[in-house]
Parts: sequence; structure tokens; C-alpha cells
Amino acid sequence: MEFHVITLFPEMFKALDSGLIGRAQASGLISVWTHDLRKHGLGNYHQVDDTPYGGGSGMVMRPEPLASAIDEVMAQHPTLLRILLSPQGEMLNQPVVRELAQNGAGLLLIAGRYEGIDARVLSMVDREFSIGDYILSGGELPAMVLIEAVARLLPGVLGNPESLAEESFGLSGLLEYPHFTRPEEFRGMRVPEVLLSGDHERIRTWREAEARKRTAQRRPDLLSTAGKL
Repeated sequence: MEFHVITLFPEMFKALDSGLIGRAQASGLISVWTHDLRKHGLGNYHQVDDTPYGGGSGMVMRPEPLASAIDEVMAQHPTLLRILLSPQGEMLNQPVVRELAQNGAGLLLIAGRYEGIDARVLSMVDREFSIGDYILSGGELPAMVLIEAVARLLPGVLGNPESLAEESFGLSGLLEYPHFTRPEEFRGMRVPEVLLSGDHERIRTWREAEARKRTAQRRPDLLSTAGKL
């Protein structure tokens, strides 16, 4: 799957050369391409922003550089789904991530900056997503979040694809049950005896009960749509 990103800071995406996403790129399972918005800037200084009409603080990204960059990428990859990362977008959650992972055509991610983008550019995007109700300096980090969230659902990216079913927001819709590993006792706290029993049915039942308890404590809103592990 191809991910294309329009950004003023393409160097930030070198972080994706490491870890799971780095391995997925090296294996040819995904590719991440950055497109420098500054190259589409106006005049000798490659201007990409300006003061807002009507007054107000901050700067707004001009429409011409963004439109030019989008047009250039789409001319070469006309089937990409165009996504703007914005605090005003719909919330990015696991069902949405699963939907995006089914888009074999690839994604074009547009990372805004400053106070936002000229509203006329919205006519050139298909979807608008936020990763949470807080403000960041730009859309680069949300774009990286989206790339990893989608990429790990693609076939072959995770070493053990079965883990996708049981993790938080997985197929059950519950938060994940607590995990334990060696040693059996750590600072006076012991691993629950059921996990040492070797009884797989007891372990499964315990994990489902713990997942529901944790979900009820931390995210009770998920219980109404949750299934079983």
C-alpha cells in the first residue's frame, strides 16, 4: 500500500524508517512518499501562508501551493484517497482505520500547519480526520499516527496477525486484558494463578472477564457495542 504525504517538513517522516513501519517498507509491503509543499510556494521566498481575511491572529495556509501539490500527486496517482489531518475532522478510531486499510488504491495525507488551511482547499479532499480533541502545531504527527495504525492491519506487516483480534479496539471492541511475563513474582506482586494453570479455557474466560472489567472501569462507552474475545 502506498502512503503519500504533502508536508512542509518531510524530514520528520524519517522516523518511519524505524521499527515496524521501517521493516514493512524494507519488505516492500508499504511505501511512504513525502512531497515538500515548500516547492510549490509562491515567489522568491516560496511563500505558503498569509494573514487571514477578516483579521485575527496567526497565519493561514494559502490555497495555491496546496492545490498545486495535490494536483501534482494526483496526476501521477489518480486513485489515491485524499485525507486532510485536522482537529476539526471526524475522529480517527479503529473501525475507521480498518476501513482505510481496505483502500488498496493508497492514501494521500495532507498535513496542515499554522492556524489552518484556506477553506477552499477542502473541496479537494475526500476525508478529514482528527486524532484527538487537542491541538498540535501541524498535521505531521497525526499523519504518522494514521500511517502506522493503517499499515499494521495490512497482511504481512505484523509478525503475528492473531494479535489484532485481541488487542484494544480489536474485533471484540473491548480494551485488552492485562498481560504478565517472567518473573512469576515482582516486588511482592504475583502473576495470576490462572495464567500458570495451562488450562486454556480457564485462561480465555479469565481474559474476557478482565477485558470487560478494564473496559467498564476505563471506557464504559465501549461496552454497548462490544462483542466477545
